[in-house]
Amino acid sequence: MEALGIIGLLACGILFIFVKGVLGERRKEKELRARIHRSYGKEWEREYSDEELSGIPGFFNAHPGEGQIDDITWNDLSMDEIFFQMNHTWSSAGQEYLYYALHTPAMEEDALERAEEQITWFASHEREREELQLLYCRLGRSGKYSIYDYLMYLEKLKEKSSAGVILADVLLLLCAAAIPFAPSLGMIGLFVIMTINMFTYMKQKREAEPYLVSFAYVKRVLDFADRIRRVDIPVLKEEWSELELLAGRFGRFKGSAVLGMRGSTMAGDPLSILMDYVNMILHLDLICFQGMLREVKQHLSDLDRMVELLGRTEYHMAVASWRESVEGWCVPVFTHTGELEIQKLVHPLLREPVKNSIRSEKGVLVTGSNASGKSTFLKAVAINALLAQTVHTCLADSYRGNLYRILSSMALRDDLESGESYYMVEIKALKRILDAAEEGRAPVLCFVDEVLRGTNTVERIAASVQILKSLNRPGVRCFAATHDIELTELLKADYDNYHFEEQVREEDIFFNYVLMPGRAVTRNAIRLLKIIGYQDSIIREADRMAARFLEKGEWS
Repeated sequence: MEALGIIGLLACGILFIFVKGVLGERRKEKELRARIHRSYGKEWEREYSDEELSGIPGFFNAHPGEGQIDDITWNDLSMDEIFFQMNHTWSSAGQEYLYYALHTPAMEEDALERAEEQITWFASHEREREELQLLYCRLGRSGKYSIYDYLMYLEKLKEKSSAGVILADVLLLLCAAAIPFAPSLGMIGLFVIMTINMFTYMKQKREAEPYLVSFAYVKRVLDFADRIRRVDIPVLKEEWSELELLAGRFGRFKGSAVLGMRGSTMAGDPLSILMDYVNMILHLDLICFQGMLREVKQHLSDLDRMVELLGRTEYHMAVASWRESVEGWCVPVFTHTGELEIQKLVHPLLREPVKNSIRSEKGVLVTGSNASGKSTFLKAVAINALLAQTVHTCLADSYRGNLYRILSSMALRDDLESGESYYMVEIKALKRILDAAEEGRAPVLCFVDEVLRGTNTVERIAASVQILKSLNRPGVRCFAATHDIELTELLKADYDNYHFEEQVREEDIFFNYVLMPGRAVTRNAIRLLKIIGYQDSIIREADRMAARFLEKGEWS
C-alpha cells in the first residue's frame, strides 16, 4: 500500500508539472499573440547582442551575386541603421533575408511586382498575417550565430560510429534488468555506466552542441513546413507547395529528431527538461546526431532553398509593417527614358525631415555651405533609389526612374590597417565607379560627395572636372556635392546646378535645408569663425582675401 501511495504521489506530481507546463505555454502564446498584434506598424526598438549581429549577414555571405551593392556604398548610406529600422521580423530566416535583400537591388521588374503582390496582401489580411507571424515566432532565431555559420562546416565533419554509445546503452538496460535478480551487482553496474555516460556526455555534447543547435533550427523549419497548411494564403500557394516538397526529403532526419532533439529545442517545457536528463544518461541526441548529419549533408541545397523561401516570405511581412510605421511612402514607377524624378523625398533616418524634389535628365551638381544639407540630400536620393529596387518602397510622394546599378563615394576615411591615405582610398573608390560606367552592363546611378577632397585645390579642381565629365555619358547618372564653386562654371554644360543656402540672424546661422535651383552664392565658413568668437582682425583679413579672390581670381 505504501508503495502504491508513493507511486500515486509521483503520478500526481508529474501530472501537476505537466498541466502547469501546458497552462504556461498557453499563457505565453496568448501574450505572444497580443505582442504580435501591438507591434505591427510601430517602430521597433530591439537590443542586438554581438553574437546576433555577427550572424545577421549569414544568408547574404552564403549567396554572393552580381549587382549587389558593395561595402563602401552600404556604409556610405548608413544601411545598417536602415536595416535595424526595417527589421520587423521574428525569425533568423526573415532577418537574414532582409539583410540580403537590402544588399541586392533587383534589375528586373517581375521580381519586384511579385514582391509587391505579397506585401500588399499581408497588409490587408491581418488574421492570416498574425497566424503566420506566430509560426515565425516559433521558428525563432538560430542562437548565437547564423544557421549558415553552422552548416558551412558540416561537410568537413567526419561521421563517427555510434556503436560504442549503443553498446553502453544496452549494458545500462541489462544492469537495470538485473537489479531484481542481483541487486548489488545490478546497482553497481548501473551506477558505473551512468557515471561514465554522464562524464563522457559533457565532452561529446560540447563538441556537437553548435550543430545540435543548428539541427534544432532545421527541425523547426521542418515543423513550420508541416504547420503552414493550416494557414490559407493564396499568394503563397507556389512557395508552400515547393516547401512541402522539399520538407518531404528529410524523412529520416525527422525520425532521428523525434528521439534526440526534444531536449535541444530550448522550448523550456517539462518534457524538454526531462529529455535533457534522458539524453545525458543514454546519449540519444548524440546517436541521432550522426543520422541527422548524414541527412543534412545529402540535402544541404534543399535546406538552403527552404530557408530562402521562409525568409523571403517573412521579409515581405516586415516590409508591410515598416510601411505602416512611416509617415509617407510610394510604390516606385520604373521607366527606361533616362530621367530620374522624385517628388518630396525624405531621408528615412531623419525625425523631422525637410521634403525636397528633384528631376534630372543629366548629372546633378549640388553646392552649398557647410552643414547646409548637401550630403544628406545625396544620401536621401541614393537610399530611395536602393529601396525602390529592394523593398519596392520609396519615402517620397512619387518616384520615377530606371533600374540602376548603385555606387557611392561619400563617407570615406583613411585605411589605417593598409596604411593608405585618405586620397588613395578616395581615388580607388572613384575608380570602381568609373570601371562600372565603362562596363556598361546596366545603367549606373552614382553619388560623389566632395570629389578628391584629399588633395590640393588646383589638382583637385582639374581632376574633379575630368572625372565628373567622364561620368556624364549615356547610361550613367551622377549626383555630386562640392564646396568648389569653380566646378559649377566648368561643368555647367554637363550638370544641372542646385544648391542649399542659409540665413544669418542675430549672430547665428539658420538652415532651411530646401533644395534650390542654380549654384550657391552664399558662404558661411568665415561667418562661423566670427560667431564662435575669433578675433575681428582674423575675420576682417579673411573676408578681404576671399573677396579679392572672387573678384580677381588670384590670392593676395
